[in-house]
Amino acid sequence: MKEFDYIIIGGGCAGLSLAYELEINEKLKEKTLAIIEPRIEYKKDKTWSFWKVAAHNFDDCVKKSWENFSINIPKKTNHLECINYPYQSVDSGLFYEKINNKLKKNKNVSFFKKISEINSKNSFIFNSVPSIKKEHLNLWQHFSGVEIETQNNFFDDEIFNLMDFDCDQRESVHFFYTLPYSKTKALVETTWLSKMNDGSQKDYDNQIKDYIENHLNLKNYKITYKEEGAIPLFYPSYEVEKNKINIGTAGGMTRLSTGYTFLNIQEHSKYICQNIENISKVKKFNISKKYQFLDDIFLKVLKKHPEKMPDIFFKMFESSPKTVIKFLSNKSNFLEDLSIIFKMPKWIFIKALFY
Repeated sequence: MKEFDYIIIGGGCAGLSLAYELEINEKLKEKTLAIIEPRIEYKKDKTWSFWKVAAHNFDDCVKKSWENFSINIPKKTNHLECINYPYQSVDSGLFYEKINNKLKKNKNVSFFKKISEINSKNSFIFNSVPSIKKEHLNLWQHFSGVEIETQNNFFDDEIFNLMDFDCDQRESVHFFYTLPYSKTKALVETTWLSKMNDGSQKDYDNQIKDYIENHLNLKNYKITYKEEGAIPLFYPSYEVEKNKINIGTAGGMTRLSTGYTFLNIQEHSKYICQNIENISKVKKFNISKKYQFLDDIFLKVLKKHPEKMPDIFFKMFESSPKTVIKFLSNKSNFLEDLSIIFKMPKWIFIKALFY
């Protein structure tokens, strides 16, 4: 069986981002790479959205960018600007096409369905497949979204709605999210932050239909695309193994309080690429311990007081939008962190330190 210098397990966002970073920086000219990915074909299956707080390789895969957003709770709406850090939405179909077209030109890169098809004994492995135990106590961000199209102009495509908490909470944390790609097209998503032990929260189709027709007051529309997913709001378990690095969600690149992963993956890929010649000895890349600590407290409050979370999120955005975006994207300084913390209900968060 053939041997390879590098193996990437999982050809999704993290695996392909790393392969692309290595390829464009000419790290695969004299090295071989195997990508293990079971899917039969690549097609659009996800939408990755984030605040552009750092440069990345995929501006040409951005479906839409916004400089205005809103967040609302019952009877209150906050309209905000994000000119410094526009919110971007990457189309996974364009992302897959761009990377695969590039990788196909390199004879040193091969795709396989299973790792058993190659000899992995002497390879350095980058693993993007998380080991997740389905414990009922763990929190998840689980969601379902549909892209809809209207016959007439309906949406204001200059502003997106980040969080609409004016909906049934069912003793958890629930909000809707609307990204208008044009005046006639939008992604509408129902999102839950919960333990996933309540099957009743998964009637996503009914939730979305009710929201579009009774909240957005839109009756004539057609669904053109649907996606569903679940992001763990906890770090997957892993064992330290020689010649193996975990990447993506498996490598702790998901920011637990937000679910944001895409830009963290890009930064991790750049870090690996810069250190690839000495990769077995390099220091592990992590989201800062500061954010891990703050997210841990935040999620304890979320678990204990889900009913208070709409107000907490709303209050958070009463700080400068630039500050909040930097905080949510791991780019804030100490003073910016303090300005966010001072907006929070103090006693609840102090008590969470001792849960």
